[in-house]
Amino acid sequence: MRLLCLRLRLPLPALRPNPNQTTKSFFSPSSYWLRVTRTSPTNHQKQMSSASSSAAAVAEGSAARRFWIAASSREAAFATYTPFLLSLAAGSLRLDSFRHYLAQDAHFLHAFARAYEMAEECADDDDDKVTITALRKAILHELNLHSSVLQEWGVDPTKEIPPSPATTKYTDFLLATAAGKVDGGKGSDKMATPFEKTKIAAYTVGAMTPCMRLYAYLGKELGVFLKQDENHPYKKWIDTYAATDFESNALQIEELLDKLSVSLTGEELEIIGKLYQQAMSLEVEFFSAQLLDEPVVAPLSRYRDPKDKFVIFSDFDLTCTVVDSSAILAEIAILSHQKASQSGSDNVLDRTKSADLRNSWNMLSNQYMEEHEQCIERLLPPEEAKSVDYDQLYKGLEVLSEFERQANSRVIDSGVLKGMNLDDIRKAGERLILQDGCRNFFKKIGETREKLNLDVHILSYCWCAELIRSAFSSVGCLDGLNIHSNEFTFEGSVSTGHINRKIESPLDKVEKFKIIKNDLDNTSPSLSVYIGDSVGDLLCLLEADVGIVVGSSTTLRRVGKQFGVSFVPLLPGLVEKQRRLWKQESSIFKARSGVLHTVSSWSEVQAFILGNDSS
Repeated sequence: MRLLCLRLRLPLPALRPNPNQTTKSFFSPSSYWLRVTRTSPTNHQKQMSSASSSAAAVAEGSAARRFWIAASSREAAFATYTPFLLSLAAGSLRLDSFRHYLAQDAHFLHAFARAYEMAEECADDDDDKVTITALRKAILHELNLHSSVLQEWGVDPTKEIPPSPATTKYTDFLLATAAGKVDGGKGSDKMATPFEKTKIAAYTVGAMTPCMRLYAYLGKELGVFLKQDENHPYKKWIDTYAATDFESNALQIEELLDKLSVSLTGEELEIIGKLYQQAMSLEVEFFSAQLLDEPVVAPLSRYRDPKDKFVIFSDFDLTCTVVDSSAILAEIAILSHQKASQSGSDNVLDRTKSADLRNSWNMLSNQYMEEHEQCIERLLPPEEAKSVDYDQLYKGLEVLSEFERQANSRVIDSGVLKGMNLDDIRKAGERLILQDGCRNFFKKIGETREKLNLDVHILSYCWCAELIRSAFSSVGCLDGLNIHSNEFTFEGSVSTGHINRKIESPLDKVEKFKIIKNDLDNTSPSLSVYIGDSVGDLLCLLEADVGIVVGSSTTLRRVGKQFGVSFVPLLPGLVEKQRRLWKQESSIFKARSGVLHTVSSWSEVQAFILGNDSS
């Protein structure tokens, strides 16, 4: 049992919804409403939209801001975690690789400058022409910087290093867009009216804006690593894109895109959105295609020895989902009883009145929350440990494990879980909303599982494994997924109110984790990843070679830190590991290191584990 109301908005007086969340209702096959919570823009989206001053400077509701938020939650993470940029951030990137990148970028910038020329020719407003001219001059200045560096090395990029297929694909896209060859368009040279030409200018700027915003974002992200190394070999490159001048140019093209978009129809704005998304994807392909002749820590699927077993573990509730399943199951039971009462079959179910049942659920929820807080206080040591103290943490979580078992017993004894139809549970699982990026991650895992020699396991407190199976089956992710959870008992297709209790505590989880891991290690070495969000996942997170924390649980961080656990954002953590790998240190990833890596989205998880090759 988990904190039942953490992200749930049920019509129960004791439950207080998060004010930053909105609700979405859907109609179930049994003709009653289930209310499920969907978060407002994710932490990752908020981070992306505010990664620079663009969130403040670009007006609320602007097209440029909308397009960035929509694309950045995935593509910006995939670009940032490419082997090229991780090596560059760590300062371990070999000079030949950087030289090749500069040559490819020079080819790209020539096309970028030409696209600005073509956009200027299509623009109808004099102020727009002035803005485009200024932006083009900035690109030419950047191109001159590239050329001067390459010339110092005696390299003529246009002659000695031809454009790669990824570079050519990107430049062809830009120039085709600038020529009006968009969505079956007839080309700018055949445009009859100034308005038609202005539309092409808007399309072109829409395809160019992602590059400017992404580089400004990367400059800010990578600029952090300059503070750790005053002699960073790529300081000048990072400083160029972290500079306020470059941010100003990014804002300028975003403002131009907003201005050009004002007169467009909804269909035309949708085309720009697709162009923006395509350009972001091409940026990721461009960075992914850069030559690299050195070992890298990401993607993890490439770093590990391919002969070793690769195993991924994940929690389910609030790690994969935006709602806790326990409260959804209780609501199904309550509404099932309401439906049965209305049909006159109340005596058959032999249940309390639905109002009393709801009150019972409220009392259970309130009691759980109150006692959970008290339990956390009891298990905390008086002083913060200087390094991870796994044994003491294990003993502390014995207290929480006993509490969880007692809480489950109270729920079973209350009868709240009695009378649910199996089909209703399955339909609720199919409609369960997963965290942004989670669905895509597990789909890609399913597609690459055999090639990567990969096992996937879900370890969950969920009362009903059938709900989990239905959730993953509905998005095509069930094949090859091993689910370890509790099970309802049924008479026919109706729940009895009892639970086959298999995993209901932190200790149950970690013991199951160890059994699975030991069985794999008996056949071949393995590399393990655990993804979780709560205190109940803490032992598993530490036992895995790589522990990844999603979400922002303050309780998890408080307990972890008190027992000596460190929480490090994934990107800085990987950059540090890349430096260690460069220095040929061993044990880059190891269990019980005491360091857990935090992420703001599942896209970060996918970028790190699978990379763009599996996208």
